[in-house]
Amino acid sequence: MKRYLRYTISFLLLLVSTVSYAQISSQTGSHTQSSTQKKDILQSLNAAVPGKGKVTVYEDESIAQVLGRPMAPPRTVYSNAEGTIQYYKMRGYKIQAFSGNNQRTSKNEANRKQSLINASFPELETVVLFESPFWRLRVGNFETRDEAQKVMHELRKAFPSFGKEMYVVVDEVKIPIN
Repeated sequence: MKRYLRYTISFLLLLVSTVSYAQISSQTGSHTQSSTQKKDILQSLNAAVPGKGKVTVYEDESIAQVLGRPMAPPRTVYSNAEGTIQYYKMRGYKIQAFSGNNQRTSKNEANRKQSLINASFPELETVVLFESPFWRLRVGNFETRDEAQKVMHELRKAFPSFGKEMYVVVDEVKIPIN
């Protein structure tokens, strides 16, 4: 019985000390984290810490120049054929206004719908694509799905005859640089 009591008391002391340690570390955690972020990542990995294994990381000089500094990947700037509009490419949204796999009629139908949309909405870019076995007509360059859905609603109002087959797709888009 005494042995059982001794184990119970030891367990309770261990539990109380663990909870106290967790509270103290959570109070000072944000300060420690911000100072750790300022340190060089590889230096902190290579540092000897008692009770933990030893890590040795060998780094290339090009990695050392990149680590620890926030940077966005550079975007390539493109220009149209005339050089008047500059844009960058990114993952965005387009409206797929047509998709067909009938090799006799789909190309002509895609081109016909493209000319109708270009006549009513000249500000929107339209592209006819052939991805075997499908001919597709995609409209616009939108950064967000909401923008694409608003324009798709306008297209459906203007062209109710082919509004049901329109939907928003993820695609590479050209976003103009202001």
